[in-house]
Amino acid sequence: MNEKIKHRGPDGEGFYLDKNISLGHRRLSIIDLSENGKQPMFNEDKSMCIVFNGEIYNFQELKKELENKHKFISQTDTEVVLHLYEEKKEKCLELLNGIFAFAIYDIKNKELFLARDRVGVKPLYYYSDDEKFIFSSEIKAILEHDIKREIDPEALNHYFRLMYVPAPLTMFKGIYKLPQAHYLKASLEIENWKLEIVRYWDIADTKEIKSKQEIIGKIQDLMKKSVRGQLISDRPVGIFLSGGIDSTSVLGIAKELSQNKIKTFSVGFDIEDPNNKFNADLKLARETSKFYNTEHHELIIKSEDILNNLERVVYHMDEPVAEPTQISTILLAEYAKKEVAVVLGGDGGDELFGGYKRYYYSYFLDKYKFIRFLPFLKTKVYLKFMSQKEKEVAKILNKEINSFKNTKDLFNKNYFRINGKINFVNQYMLADLKTWLADESLMRSDKMTMAQGLEERVPILDHQLVELSVKIPSKYKMLNKNHGKAIFIEAMKQYLPKHISESDRKKVWMTPASQWLREGLNQKAKKVLSPDYVPENKKYFDFDGIQKMFDEHIERKKYNLNLIWALITFQIWCKKYIKK
Repeated sequence: MNEKIKHRGPDGEGFYLDKNISLGHRRLSIIDLSENGKQPMFNEDKSMCIVFNGEIYNFQELKKELENKHKFISQTDTEVVLHLYEEKKEKCLELLNGIFAFAIYDIKNKELFLARDRVGVKPLYYYSDDEKFIFSSEIKAILEHDIKREIDPEALNHYFRLMYVPAPLTMFKGIYKLPQAHYLKASLEIENWKLEIVRYWDIADTKEIKSKQEIIGKIQDLMKKSVRGQLISDRPVGIFLSGGIDSTSVLGIAKELSQNKIKTFSVGFDIEDPNNKFNADLKLARETSKFYNTEHHELIIKSEDILNNLERVVYHMDEPVAEPTQISTILLAEYAKKEVAVVLGGDGGDELFGGYKRYYYSYFLDKYKFIRFLPFLKTKVYLKFMSQKEKEVAKILNKEINSFKNTKDLFNKNYFRINGKINFVNQYMLADLKTWLADESLMRSDKMTMAQGLEERVPILDHQLVELSVKIPSKYKMLNKNHGKAIFIEAMKQYLPKHISESDRKKVWMTPASQWLREGLNQKAKKVLSPDYVPENKKYFDFDGIQKMFDEHIERKKYNLNLIWALITFQIWCKKYIKK
Protein backbone atom coordinates (compact mmCIF):
# COMPACT_ATOMS: atom_id res chain seq x y z
CA MET A 1 0.00 0.00 0.00
CA ASN A 2 2.78 2.42 0.93
CA GLU A 3 4.65 1.77 -2.28
CA LYS A 4 1.52 2.56 -4.33
CA ILE A 5 1.36 6.12 -2.94
CA LYS A 6 5.10 6.77 -2.89
CA HIS A 7 4.53 9.79 -5.16
CA ARG A 8 2.57 11.51 -2.36
CA GLY A 9 5.51 11.21 0.02
CA PRO A 10 8.82 10.74 -1.76
CA ASP A 11 10.94 11.80 1.25
CA GLY A 12 10.54 8.74 3.47
CA GLU A 13 8.27 6.09 4.91
CA GLY A 14 7.30 4.55 8.23
CA PHE A 15 5.13 1.78 9.71
CA TYR A 16 3.36 0.79 12.90
CA LEU A 17 2.46 -2.88 13.36
CA ASP A 18 0.38 -4.47 16.10
CA LYS A 19 -2.08 -7.31 16.45
CA ASN A 20 -5.03 -6.71 14.07
CA ILE A 21 -3.72 -3.35 12.81
CA SER A 22 -0.98 -1.85 10.69
CA LEU A 23 -0.45 1.81 9.74
CA GLY A 24 1.76 3.09 6.96
CA HIS A 25 2.94 6.59 6.06
CA ARG A 26 4.70 8.26 3.15
CA ARG A 27 6.48 11.46 4.08
CA LEU A 28 6.51 14.72 2.15
CA SER A 29 8.78 16.85 4.35
CA ILE A 30 7.45 20.41 4.64
CA ILE A 31 7.73 21.29 8.38
CA ASP A 32 10.71 20.03 10.45
CA LEU A 33 12.81 18.20 7.90
CA SER A 34 14.72 16.27 10.58
CA GLU A 35 14.24 12.65 11.61
CA ASN A 36 12.10 13.94 14.49
CA GLY A 37 9.33 14.59 11.96
CA LYS A 38 9.06 10.94 10.91
CA GLN A 39 5.70 9.17 11.05
CA PRO A 40 3.94 7.24 12.45
CA MET A 41 4.46 9.52 15.45
CA PHE A 42 3.74 8.58 19.07
CA ASN A 43 2.74 10.41 22.23
CA GLU A 44 4.97 10.33 25.33
CA ASP A 45 3.84 6.98 26.75
CA LYS A 46 3.35 5.44 23.29
CA SER A 47 -0.33 4.78 23.96
CA MET A 48 -1.36 6.59 20.76
CA CYS A 49 0.11 7.01 17.30
CA ILE A 50 -0.77 9.15 14.29
CA VAL A 51 -0.36 9.13 10.50
CA PHE A 52 -1.07 12.55 9.05
CA ASN A 53 -1.33 14.16 5.60
CA GLY A 54 -1.69 17.91 5.19
CA GLU A 55 -0.85 21.12 7.03
CA ILE A 56 -2.20 22.79 10.18
CA TYR A 57 -1.70 26.53 9.77
CA ASN A 58 -2.35 27.51 13.40
CA PHE A 59 -0.22 24.73 14.91
CA GLN A 60 2.24 27.16 16.56
CA GLU A 61 -0.50 28.86 18.59
CA LEU A 62 -1.99 25.49 19.55
CA LYS A 63 1.43 24.20 20.57
CA LYS A 64 1.92 27.05 23.06
CA GLU A 65 -1.27 26.01 24.86
CA LEU A 66 -0.17 22.36 25.00
CA GLU A 67 3.45 22.81 26.08
CA ASN A 68 2.64 22.97 29.78
CA LYS A 69 1.09 19.48 29.59
CA HIS A 70 3.14 17.71 26.91
CA LYS A 71 6.77 17.21 25.99
CA PHE A 72 7.37 17.84 22.30
CA ILE A 73 10.20 16.14 20.43
CA SER A 74 9.65 17.80 17.03
CA GLN A 75 8.71 21.11 15.45
CA THR A 76 5.88 19.50 13.45
CA ASP A 77 2.18 20.20 13.24
CA THR A 78 1.63 16.41 13.33
CA GLU A 79 2.71 16.18 16.96
CA VAL A 80 0.42 19.07 17.86
CA VAL A 81 -2.58 17.24 16.36
CA LEU A 82 -1.73 14.10 18.32
CA HIS A 83 -1.46 15.84 21.68
CA LEU A 84 -4.56 17.96 20.97
CA TYR A 85 -6.50 14.76 20.33
CA GLU A 86 -5.26 13.37 23.66
CA GLU A 87 -6.73 16.41 25.39
CA LYS A 88 -9.92 17.02 23.41
CA LYS A 89 -10.67 13.79 21.50
CA GLU A 90 -12.92 14.58 18.49
CA LYS A 91 -13.41 18.16 19.75
CA CYS A 92 -9.82 18.81 18.62
CA LEU A 93 -11.18 19.23 15.08
CA GLU A 94 -12.96 22.43 16.07
CA LEU A 95 -9.59 24.02 16.85
CA LEU A 96 -7.65 22.96 13.75
CA ASN A 97 -7.24 25.38 10.87
CA GLY A 98 -5.79 23.58 7.89
CA ILE A 99 -6.01 20.93 5.21
CA PHE A 100 -5.75 17.38 6.46
CA ALA A 101 -6.59 13.71 6.44
CA PHE A 102 -5.27 11.80 9.42
CA ALA A 103 -5.68 8.65 11.50
CA ILE A 104 -4.96 8.32 15.23
CA TYR A 105 -4.86 4.87 16.81
CA ASP A 106 -5.59 4.57 20.53
CA ILE A 107 -3.45 1.51 21.24
CA LYS A 108 -4.81 0.95 24.73
CA ASN A 109 -8.50 1.09 23.79
CA LYS A 110 -8.16 -0.39 20.28
CA GLU A 111 -9.89 2.60 18.66
CA LEU A 112 -9.06 4.21 15.33
CA PHE A 113 -10.03 7.83 14.68
CA LEU A 114 -9.96 9.25 11.13
CA ALA A 115 -10.80 12.79 10.05
CA ARG A 116 -10.88 14.94 6.92
CA ASP A 117 -10.63 18.74 6.74
CA ARG A 118 -13.70 20.96 6.61
CA VAL A 119 -13.63 21.82 2.91
CA GLY A 120 -12.24 18.49 1.70
CA VAL A 121 -8.88 19.57 0.29
CA LYS A 122 -7.20 16.31 1.31
CA PRO A 123 -8.79 13.01 0.18
CA LEU A 124 -9.54 10.02 2.41
CA TYR A 125 -11.01 6.69 1.24
CA TYR A 126 -12.06 3.57 3.10
CA TYR A 127 -13.34 0.03 2.60
CA SER A 128 -14.87 -2.29 5.18
CA ASP A 129 -16.37 -5.75 5.33
CA ASP A 130 -16.90 -8.36 8.03
CA GLU A 131 -13.18 -9.02 8.32
CA LYS A 132 -11.28 -5.82 7.64
CA PHE A 133 -11.28 -2.03 7.57
CA ILE A 134 -8.87 -0.41 5.10
CA PHE A 135 -8.19 3.28 4.49
CA SER A 136 -5.81 5.41 2.44
CA SER A 137 -5.33 8.80 0.79
CA GLU A 138 -5.75 7.05 -2.57
CA ILE A 139 -7.88 4.15 -3.77
CA LYS A 140 -5.00 2.46 -5.59
CA ALA A 141 -3.46 1.59 -2.21
CA ILE A 142 -6.71 0.01 -0.96
CA LEU A 143 -6.79 -2.11 -4.12
CA GLU A 144 -3.52 -3.77 -3.08
CA HIS A 145 -5.81 -5.94 -0.93
CA ASP A 146 -7.86 -8.74 -2.42
CA ILE A 147 -11.00 -6.68 -3.02
CA LYS A 148 -13.51 -7.42 -5.76
CA ARG A 149 -13.28 -4.64 -8.35
CA GLU A 150 -16.82 -3.76 -9.32
CA ILE A 151 -18.39 -0.64 -10.80
CA ASP A 152 -21.09 0.97 -8.67
CA PRO A 153 -24.05 1.52 -11.08
CA GLU A 154 -25.39 4.41 -9.00
CA ALA A 155 -22.01 6.16 -9.18
CA LEU A 156 -21.85 5.51 -12.92
CA ASN A 157 -25.26 7.16 -13.40
CA HIS A 158 -24.22 10.27 -11.42
CA TYR A 159 -20.88 10.47 -13.22
CA PHE A 160 -22.34 10.89 -16.70
CA ARG A 161 -24.53 13.73 -15.47
CA LEU A 162 -22.10 15.55 -13.16
CA MET A 163 -18.70 14.54 -14.66
CA TYR A 164 -17.61 13.32 -11.21
CA VAL A 165 -18.88 10.94 -8.51
CA PRO A 166 -20.39 12.68 -5.45
CA ALA A 167 -19.32 11.60 -1.95
CA PRO A 168 -19.59 9.26 -0.16
CA LEU A 169 -19.70 7.12 -3.31
CA THR A 170 -16.77 6.27 -5.52
CA MET A 171 -16.88 4.46 -8.86
CA PHE A 172 -15.82 1.32 -6.98
CA LYS A 173 -18.61 -0.62 -5.31
CA GLY A 174 -17.77 -0.93 -1.62
CA ILE A 175 -15.09 1.79 -1.50
CA TYR A 176 -16.18 5.17 -0.12
CA LYS A 177 -14.92 8.70 0.29
CA LEU A 178 -15.05 10.05 3.82
CA PRO A 179 -16.94 13.29 3.06
CA GLN A 180 -15.47 16.70 3.85
CA ALA A 181 -15.88 17.84 7.49
CA HIS A 182 -16.50 14.30 8.77
CA TYR A 183 -14.70 12.02 11.15
CA LEU A 184 -14.88 8.24 11.39
CA LYS A 185 -14.43 6.10 14.49
CA ALA A 186 -13.54 2.46 14.03
CA SER A 187 -13.44 0.25 17.11
CA LEU A 188 -12.37 -3.37 17.22
CA GLU A 189 -15.10 -5.52 18.71
CA ILE A 190 -14.52 -9.28 18.82
CA GLU A 191 -12.24 -9.25 15.77
CA ASN A 192 -14.67 -7.03 13.76
CA TRP A 193 -14.49 -3.30 13.15
CA LYS A 194 -17.52 -1.21 14.14
CA LEU A 195 -17.80 2.12 12.27
CA GLU A 196 -19.32 5.45 13.30
CA ILE A 197 -19.29 8.41 10.85
CA VAL A 198 -20.11 11.94 12.05
CA ARG A 199 -20.17 15.42 10.46
CA TYR A 200 -18.23 17.74 12.79
CA TRP A 201 -18.64 21.07 10.96
CA ASP A 202 -21.28 22.78 8.89
CA ILE A 203 -22.39 26.31 8.08
CA ALA A 204 -24.63 27.08 11.03
CA ASP A 205 -24.76 30.88 11.15
CA THR A 206 -26.20 32.36 7.95
CA LYS A 207 -27.36 35.69 9.35
CA GLU A 208 -26.44 38.37 6.82
CA ILE A 209 -24.02 41.17 7.68
CA LYS A 210 -25.60 44.36 6.40
CA SER A 211 -22.57 46.67 6.54
CA LYS A 212 -20.59 46.53 3.32
CA GLN A 213 -17.52 48.13 4.93
CA GLU A 214 -17.57 45.60 7.75
CA ILE A 215 -17.58 42.74 5.22
CA ILE A 216 -14.72 44.28 3.22
CA GLY A 217 -12.67 44.67 6.40
CA LYS A 218 -13.31 41.06 7.38
CA ILE A 219 -12.35 39.76 3.91
CA GLN A 220 -9.10 41.74 4.02
CA ASP A 221 -8.20 40.58 7.53
CA LEU A 222 -9.01 36.91 6.90
CA MET A 223 -7.24 36.82 3.52
CA LYS A 224 -4.08 38.28 5.02
CA LYS A 225 -4.24 35.93 8.00
CA SER A 226 -4.79 32.93 5.73
CA VAL A 227 -1.96 33.71 3.30
CA ARG A 228 0.41 34.45 6.20
CA GLY A 229 -0.33 31.06 7.79
CA GLN A 230 -0.04 29.21 4.50
CA LEU A 231 3.35 30.68 3.65
CA ILE A 232 4.85 28.81 6.64
CA SER A 233 7.16 26.10 5.33
CA ASP A 234 10.69 24.80 5.76
CA ARG A 235 10.79 24.17 1.99
CA PRO A 236 10.44 26.68 -0.89
CA VAL A 237 6.92 28.00 -1.62
CA GLY A 238 5.63 29.20 -5.00
CA ILE A 239 2.32 30.34 -6.49
CA PHE A 240 0.23 28.94 -9.35
CA LEU A 241 -0.54 32.19 -11.15
CA SER A 242 -3.43 32.50 -13.60
CA GLY A 243 -4.77 35.62 -15.25
CA GLY A 244 -7.58 35.88 -12.72
CA ILE A 245 -8.50 37.85 -9.64
CA ASP A 246 -8.07 35.04 -7.10
CA SER A 247 -4.47 33.92 -7.65
CA THR A 248 -3.46 37.56 -8.25
CA SER A 249 -4.90 38.51 -4.85
CA VAL A 250 -3.00 35.65 -3.19
CA LEU A 251 0.22 36.79 -4.91
CA GLY A 252 -0.32 40.44 -3.93
CA ILE A 253 -0.74 39.57 -0.25
CA ALA A 254 2.19 37.11 -0.36
CA LYS A 255 4.39 39.82 -1.87
CA GLU A 256 3.41 42.17 0.95
CA LEU A 257 4.23 39.56 3.60
CA SER A 258 7.35 37.99 2.10
CA GLN A 259 10.92 39.27 2.07
CA ASN A 260 12.00 36.89 -0.70
CA LYS A 261 11.40 37.03 -4.44
CA ILE A 262 8.34 34.88 -5.14
CA LYS A 263 8.37 32.11 -7.73
CA THR A 264 5.25 31.96 -9.92
CA PHE A 265 4.14 29.30 -12.40
CA SER A 266 1.75 29.55 -15.35
CA VAL A 267 0.71 27.33 -18.24
CA GLY A 268 -0.12 27.96 -21.90
CA PHE A 269 -0.65 26.01 -25.11
CA ASP A 270 1.36 25.62 -28.31
CA ILE A 271 -1.52 26.14 -30.75
CA GLU A 272 -2.79 28.67 -33.23
CA ASP A 273 -4.91 30.97 -31.08
CA PRO A 274 -5.98 33.98 -33.20
CA ASN A 275 -8.85 34.92 -30.89
CA ASN A 276 -6.66 34.71 -27.78
CA LYS A 277 -9.12 32.19 -26.36
CA PHE A 278 -6.72 29.73 -24.74
CA ASN A 279 -3.59 31.78 -24.01
CA ALA A 280 -5.20 34.98 -22.70
CA ASP A 281 -4.69 33.63 -19.20
CA LEU A 282 -0.97 33.08 -19.80
CA LYS A 283 -0.47 36.61 -21.11
CA LEU A 284 -2.30 38.22 -18.20
CA ALA A 285 -0.28 36.16 -15.71
CA ARG A 286 2.90 37.32 -17.47
CA GLU A 287 1.85 40.96 -16.97
CA THR A 288 1.03 40.28 -13.32
CA SER A 289 4.42 38.66 -12.81
CA LYS A 290 6.14 41.79 -14.18
CA PHE A 291 3.99 44.00 -11.96
CA TYR A 292 5.03 42.07 -8.84
CA ASN A 293 8.57 41.33 -10.05
CA THR A 294 8.29 37.58 -9.47
CA GLU A 295 10.61 34.87 -10.71
CA HIS A 296 8.19 33.69 -13.36
CA HIS A 297 8.13 30.27 -15.00
CA GLU A 298 5.96 29.42 -18.00
CA LEU A 299 5.16 25.95 -19.28
CA ILE A 300 3.94 25.62 -22.86
CA ILE A 301 2.02 22.39 -23.50
CA LYS A 302 2.06 20.71 -26.91
CA SER A 303 -0.47 18.36 -28.45
CA GLU A 304 1.83 15.35 -28.00
CA ASP A 305 2.05 16.11 -24.27
CA ILE A 306 -1.68 15.41 -24.02
CA LEU A 307 -1.42 12.08 -25.79
CA ASN A 308 1.60 11.06 -23.71
CA ASN A 309 -0.01 11.93 -20.36
CA LEU A 310 -3.70 11.07 -20.71
CA GLU A 311 -3.41 7.59 -19.23
CA ARG A 312 -1.08 8.77 -16.46
CA VAL A 313 -3.68 11.35 -15.39
CA VAL A 314 -6.49 8.76 -15.29
CA TYR A 315 -4.30 6.46 -13.20
CA HIS A 316 -3.46 9.15 -10.64
CA MET A 317 -7.09 10.28 -10.28
CA ASP A 318 -8.12 6.80 -8.97
CA GLU A 319 -11.67 7.21 -10.25
CA PRO A 320 -12.97 9.02 -13.33
CA VAL A 321 -13.24 12.81 -13.23
CA ALA A 322 -13.99 14.26 -16.66
CA GLU A 323 -11.97 17.45 -16.97
CA PRO A 324 -9.31 18.08 -19.67
CA THR A 325 -7.42 20.63 -17.50
CA GLN A 326 -6.07 17.76 -15.38
CA ILE A 327 -3.30 17.15 -17.91
CA SER A 328 -2.22 20.79 -17.75
CA THR A 329 -2.20 20.65 -13.95
CA ILE A 330 -0.08 17.50 -13.63
CA LEU A 331 2.47 18.86 -16.13
CA LEU A 332 2.58 22.25 -14.39
CA ALA A 333 3.02 20.48 -11.03
CA GLU A 334 5.89 18.41 -12.46
CA TYR A 335 7.47 21.62 -13.76
CA ALA A 336 7.01 23.52 -10.49
CA LYS A 337 8.36 20.68 -8.33
CA LYS A 338 11.83 21.33 -9.76
CA GLU A 339 11.77 24.69 -7.97
CA VAL A 340 9.44 24.42 -4.96
CA ALA A 341 7.80 21.87 -2.64
CA VAL A 342 4.64 23.89 -1.92
CA VAL A 343 2.42 26.10 -4.09
CA LEU A 344 -0.45 28.41 -3.20
CA GLY A 345 -3.42 28.41 -5.57
CA GLY A 346 -6.43 30.66 -6.09
CA ASP A 347 -9.06 27.90 -5.78
CA GLY A 348 -12.41 28.80 -4.21
CA GLY A 349 -12.87 32.49 -4.95
CA ASP A 350 -15.62 31.90 -7.49
CA GLU A 351 -17.55 29.49 -5.25
CA LEU A 352 -17.41 31.76 -2.18
CA PHE A 353 -17.92 35.16 -3.74
CA GLY A 354 -20.07 34.54 -6.82
CA GLY A 355 -17.72 34.36 -9.77
CA TYR A 356 -19.79 32.13 -12.06
CA LYS A 357 -22.63 33.17 -14.33
CA ARG A 358 -24.84 30.49 -12.83
CA TYR A 359 -24.81 32.43 -9.54
CA TYR A 360 -25.74 35.64 -11.33
CA TYR A 361 -28.77 34.00 -12.94
CA SER A 362 -29.74 32.39 -9.61
CA TYR A 363 -29.60 35.82 -8.00
CA PHE A 364 -32.52 36.91 -10.17
CA LEU A 365 -34.44 33.73 -9.48
CA ASP A 366 -34.08 34.36 -5.77
CA LYS A 367 -36.10 37.54 -6.12
CA TYR A 368 -39.07 35.17 -6.36
CA LYS A 369 -38.87 34.22 -2.68
CA PHE A 370 -41.02 31.11 -3.05
CA ILE A 371 -38.05 29.24 -4.55
CA ARG A 372 -36.56 29.06 -1.04
CA PHE A 373 -39.40 26.81 0.05
CA LEU A 374 -39.48 24.49 -2.97
CA PRO A 375 -36.55 22.04 -2.82
CA PHE A 376 -37.53 20.26 -6.03
CA LEU A 377 -37.47 23.58 -7.94
CA LYS A 378 -34.07 24.54 -6.51
CA THR A 379 -32.67 21.16 -7.48
CA LYS A 380 -34.12 21.51 -10.98
CA VAL A 381 -32.44 24.88 -11.43
CA TYR A 382 -29.15 23.61 -9.96
CA LEU A 383 -28.98 20.58 -12.23
CA LYS A 384 -29.93 22.70 -15.24
CA PHE A 385 -26.58 24.41 -14.81
CA MET A 386 -24.50 21.58 -13.34
CA SER A 387 -25.53 18.44 -15.23
CA GLN A 388 -25.36 17.30 -18.84
CA LYS A 389 -28.42 17.53 -21.09
CA GLU A 390 -30.70 14.56 -20.49
CA LYS A 391 -31.41 13.87 -24.15
CA GLU A 392 -27.64 13.64 -24.80
CA VAL A 393 -27.01 11.33 -21.83
CA ALA A 394 -29.85 9.08 -23.04
CA LYS A 395 -28.09 8.65 -26.40
CA ILE A 396 -25.11 6.88 -24.84
CA LEU A 397 -26.16 5.44 -21.46
CA ASN A 398 -28.28 2.28 -21.45
CA LYS A 399 -31.71 2.41 -19.82
CA GLU A 400 -30.77 0.04 -16.98
CA ILE A 401 -28.20 2.58 -15.71
CA ASN A 402 -29.73 5.87 -16.84
CA SER A 403 -31.75 7.62 -14.12
CA PHE A 404 -32.03 11.40 -13.84
CA LYS A 405 -34.39 10.83 -10.90
CA ASN A 406 -31.63 9.25 -8.79
CA THR A 407 -29.34 12.24 -9.26
CA LYS A 408 -32.20 14.68 -8.64
CA ASP A 409 -33.19 12.83 -5.44
CA LEU A 410 -29.59 12.93 -4.19
CA PHE A 411 -29.47 16.72 -4.40
CA ASN A 412 -33.02 17.17 -3.11
CA LYS A 413 -32.29 15.15 -0.02
CA ASN A 414 -28.79 16.34 0.83
CA TYR A 415 -28.39 19.91 -0.41
CA PHE A 416 -31.72 21.62 -1.10
CA ARG A 417 -33.99 20.92 1.83
CA ILE A 418 -36.42 23.66 2.83
CA ASN A 419 -34.51 26.59 4.32
CA GLY A 420 -36.27 29.93 4.27
CA LYS A 421 -33.45 31.70 6.14
CA ILE A 422 -30.73 31.30 3.53
CA ASN A 423 -31.16 32.84 0.08
CA PHE A 424 -31.08 30.62 -2.97
CA VAL A 425 -27.78 31.99 -4.31
CA ASN A 426 -25.90 31.18 -1.10
CA GLN A 427 -27.58 27.78 -0.87
CA TYR A 428 -26.51 27.13 -4.47
CA MET A 429 -22.92 28.09 -3.62
CA LEU A 430 -22.99 25.84 -0.55
CA ALA A 431 -24.17 22.94 -2.70
CA ASP A 432 -21.22 23.57 -5.00
CA LEU A 433 -18.87 23.74 -2.00
CA LYS A 434 -20.13 20.39 -0.67
CA THR A 435 -20.19 18.57 -4.01
CA TRP A 436 -18.47 19.90 -7.12
CA LEU A 437 -15.69 21.78 -5.31
CA ALA A 438 -14.69 18.90 -3.02
CA ASP A 439 -15.31 15.91 -5.29
CA GLU A 440 -14.24 17.38 -8.61
CA SER A 441 -12.17 20.57 -8.41
CA LEU A 442 -10.16 20.01 -5.21
CA MET A 443 -9.84 16.30 -5.93
CA ARG A 444 -8.18 17.20 -9.23
CA SER A 445 -5.87 19.73 -7.62
CA ASP A 446 -4.73 17.34 -4.89
CA LYS A 447 -4.25 14.26 -7.07
CA MET A 448 -2.44 16.08 -9.88
CA THR A 449 -0.05 17.99 -7.59
CA MET A 450 0.59 15.15 -5.15
CA ALA A 451 1.33 12.85 -8.11
CA GLN A 452 4.51 14.93 -8.29
CA GLY A 453 5.06 15.19 -4.53
CA LEU A 454 3.99 18.84 -4.62
CA GLU A 455 1.62 20.23 -2.00
CA GLU A 456 -0.98 22.78 -3.09
CA ARG A 457 -2.52 25.04 -0.46
CA VAL A 458 -5.69 27.07 -1.01
CA PRO A 459 -5.77 30.29 1.10
CA ILE A 460 -9.17 31.52 -0.13
CA LEU A 461 -10.80 28.33 1.17
CA ASP A 462 -9.84 28.95 4.78
CA HIS A 463 -12.93 27.81 6.68
CA GLN A 464 -13.34 31.24 8.30
CA LEU A 465 -13.66 32.81 4.85
CA VAL A 466 -16.17 30.10 3.93
CA GLU A 467 -18.22 30.93 7.04
CA LEU A 468 -18.07 34.64 6.22
CA SER A 469 -19.10 34.14 2.58
CA VAL A 470 -22.61 32.87 3.38
CA LYS A 471 -23.27 35.97 5.51
CA ILE A 472 -22.61 38.32 2.59
CA PRO A 473 -25.82 39.62 0.94
CA SER A 474 -26.01 38.45 -2.65
CA LYS A 475 -26.30 42.01 -3.98
CA TYR A 476 -22.74 42.67 -2.76
CA LYS A 477 -21.39 39.69 -4.68
CA MET A 478 -23.14 40.25 -8.02
CA LEU A 479 -21.92 42.98 -10.35
CA ASN A 480 -23.01 41.80 -13.76
CA LYS A 481 -23.30 38.53 -15.62
CA ASN A 482 -19.77 38.86 -17.01
CA HIS A 483 -18.02 39.62 -13.77
CA GLY A 484 -19.22 38.51 -10.32
CA LYS A 485 -17.27 38.72 -7.05
CA ALA A 486 -17.91 42.46 -6.75
CA ILE A 487 -17.22 42.71 -3.01
CA PHE A 488 -14.15 40.47 -3.18
CA ILE A 489 -12.70 42.63 -5.96
CA GLU A 490 -13.36 45.74 -3.90
CA ALA A 491 -11.72 44.19 -0.83
CA MET A 492 -8.66 43.09 -2.86
CA LYS A 493 -8.33 46.19 -5.09
CA GLN A 494 -5.02 47.27 -3.54
CA TYR A 495 -3.50 43.99 -4.74
CA LEU A 496 -4.97 43.96 -8.25
CA PRO A 497 -3.05 45.62 -11.09
CA LYS A 498 -5.19 47.56 -13.56
CA HIS A 499 -4.96 44.91 -16.29
CA ILE A 500 -6.73 42.57 -13.85
CA SER A 501 -9.11 44.87 -11.92
CA GLU A 502 -10.32 46.84 -14.96
CA SER A 503 -11.06 43.82 -17.13
CA ASP A 504 -14.74 43.84 -18.09
CA ARG A 505 -15.05 40.07 -18.38
CA LYS A 506 -14.30 37.11 -16.15
CA LYS A 507 -11.39 35.08 -17.51
CA VAL A 508 -12.09 31.35 -17.68
CA TRP A 509 -9.07 29.07 -17.90
CA MET A 510 -9.80 26.84 -20.89
CA THR A 511 -7.91 24.10 -22.65
CA PRO A 512 -8.07 23.48 -26.42
CA ALA A 513 -9.48 20.00 -25.78
CA SER A 514 -11.76 20.07 -28.85
CA GLN A 515 -8.74 20.81 -31.00
CA TRP A 516 -6.81 17.98 -29.33
CA LEU A 517 -9.62 15.55 -30.19
CA ARG A 518 -9.56 16.61 -33.83
CA GLU A 519 -5.79 16.40 -34.11
CA GLY A 520 -3.28 14.71 -31.76
CA LEU A 521 -5.85 12.69 -29.77
CA ASN A 522 -8.07 11.66 -32.67
CA GLN A 523 -6.79 8.14 -33.25
CA LYS A 524 -6.44 7.44 -29.54
CA ALA A 525 -10.02 8.62 -28.94
CA LYS A 526 -11.39 6.40 -31.71
CA LYS A 527 -9.62 3.37 -30.24
CA VAL A 528 -10.77 4.08 -26.68
CA LEU A 529 -14.39 4.70 -27.74
CA SER A 530 -14.57 1.44 -29.65
CA PRO A 531 -16.80 -1.33 -28.21
CA ASP A 532 -13.77 -3.65 -28.40
CA TYR A 533 -11.64 -1.53 -26.05
CA VAL A 534 -13.47 -2.84 -22.96
CA PRO A 535 -16.07 -5.30 -24.34
CA GLU A 536 -17.72 -5.72 -20.93
CA ASN A 537 -18.90 -2.10 -21.09
CA LYS A 538 -21.46 -2.92 -23.80
CA LYS A 539 -23.89 -3.51 -20.92
CA TYR A 540 -23.55 0.17 -19.97
CA PHE A 541 -23.34 2.01 -23.28
CA ASP A 542 -24.86 2.35 -26.72
CA PHE A 543 -21.63 2.39 -28.75
CA ASP A 544 -23.44 3.30 -31.97
CA GLY A 545 -24.72 6.39 -30.17
CA ILE A 546 -21.21 7.12 -28.91
CA GLN A 547 -19.74 6.88 -32.41
CA LYS A 548 -22.37 9.24 -33.79
CA MET A 549 -21.76 11.72 -30.96
CA PHE A 550 -18.01 11.63 -31.58
CA ASP A 551 -18.39 12.08 -35.36
CA GLU A 552 -20.75 15.04 -34.92
CA HIS A 553 -18.27 16.71 -32.61
CA ILE A 554 -15.28 16.14 -34.88
CA GLU A 555 -17.27 17.45 -37.87
CA ARG A 556 -18.31 20.52 -35.81
CA LYS A 557 -22.02 19.68 -36.17
CA LYS A 558 -22.51 19.57 -32.37
CA TYR A 559 -20.46 20.47 -29.33
CA ASN A 560 -20.19 17.20 -27.37
CA LEU A 561 -16.85 17.66 -25.62
CA ASN A 562 -18.04 17.04 -22.04
CA LEU A 563 -19.65 13.66 -22.63
CA ILE A 564 -16.94 12.52 -25.03
CA TRP A 565 -14.23 13.38 -22.52
CA ALA A 566 -16.23 11.62 -19.79
CA LEU A 567 -16.44 8.50 -21.98
CA ILE A 568 -12.74 8.51 -22.87
CA THR A 569 -11.81 8.94 -19.21
CA PHE A 570 -14.15 6.17 -18.07
CA GLN A 571 -12.99 3.70 -20.71
CA ILE A 572 -9.31 4.23 -19.88
CA TRP A 573 -10.10 4.00 -16.16
CA CYS A 574 -11.93 0.68 -16.69
CA LYS A 575 -8.99 -0.76 -18.57
CA LYS A 576 -6.60 0.28 -15.79
CA TYR A 577 -8.62 -0.50 -12.70
CA ILE A 578 -11.51 -2.90 -13.40
CA LYS A 579 -10.46 -5.17 -16.23
CA LYS A 580 -7.69 -7.13 -14.45
